[in-house]
Amino acid sequence: MPGVVAAPGARGSPKDLGQGPGENAMLDRRHLLLAATGLAATLPPGRAGAQPRLPSLYMFIPAGPGGGWDGLGRAIEQVARQAGLVGTFQFENVGGAGGSVGLPRFVGQRRGRGDSLMVAGSVMVGATLTNKTPVGMKDVTPVARMTEEVGVIVVPANSEIQDLKGFLDALRANPGGVSVAGGSAGGTDHITLGLILKSLGHSAKDGSYVAFAGGGPAQAAILGAQVKAGISGFSEFAEQIKAGRMRALATTGAERTDPAIPTLKESGVDVVVTNWRGVFAPPGIRPDAREKLIALMTEIHALPAWQEMLKTRDWQDAFLTGDDFAAFLQRDREQTEAVLKEVGLA
Repeated sequence: MPGVVAAPGARGSPKDLGQGPGENAMLDRRHLLLAATGLAATLPPGRAGAQPRLPSLYMFIPAGPGGGWDGLGRAIEQVARQAGLVGTFQFENVGGAGGSVGLPRFVGQRRGRGDSLMVAGSVMVGATLTNKTPVGMKDVTPVARMTEEVGVIVVPANSEIQDLKGFLDALRANPGGVSVAGGSAGGTDHITLGLILKSLGHSAKDGSYVAFAGGGPAQAAILGAQVKAGISGFSEFAEQIKAGRMRALATTGAERTDPAIPTLKESGVDVVVTNWRGVFAPPGIRPDAREKLIALMTEIHALPAWQEMLKTRDWQDAFLTGDDFAAFLQRDREQTEAVLKEVGLA
């Protein structure tokens, strides 16, 4: 049936998936062993033996494990730990509705806490507008935009859809019969499908979009042939594409990310959509606490290990901080709202 289907788990109850005390203790012992064996000398100049910038950092992921937000949070943890910038991390994943389920929890429970960050991005902008949530991006403190990523349209390797033309022909003939998995309703993936349908002379409401809370469940649905196709950030499907389990039909950037995969635009579909991700502090933190978090992310961004992480994950560097990031957010919200109205999603 045409429309948006909330996939199993897409609006599930919050669940704490953070590290337990035993895990933190193991990590602390590991750090002591590294120091004892002299491996601390591998830290960047000026960091060996120095106190971390933050003793601990709570990282809130308003989505399930395995997706783009979770991947960014874990990447930040890996680079920050290796550089000795943060002592310990605690993660919490609360998925559902493009971050709309977890966002009020972060705002309410971490208010005023300068040792906390939430990972979010353009998906949350669209989801909070679509769901008309009382708590939105205006209620958190912008710290840093970190990455930008193109989307990719995929089908299972054994799909009868062989290429982008086949996908477009199927949508043109019967948009409601082509179920497409992606992130939460109103997010970047949903907008991408809506714009494609509009270019084919259909309404976004004619499509059959199946919304998932994270990249992991969406992957499972695509590989299990529960849906005909999928749309998500390139990094979320890259491993499956390389392994031959998914076939990439097109990417959503202005230029090719992978030489072997055409873009929508070069294929005659005038659609360009990118997905940015960043980190936010809770509301009510002191100005000096915000500056400390901005300084932390600036230092992480400058590390060679972070630049290598960008290459490994197929992420584009989109670093922007503080007031400049806040101004970008305002523009992005206005532009996203206009697109959602244009394709009939708001």
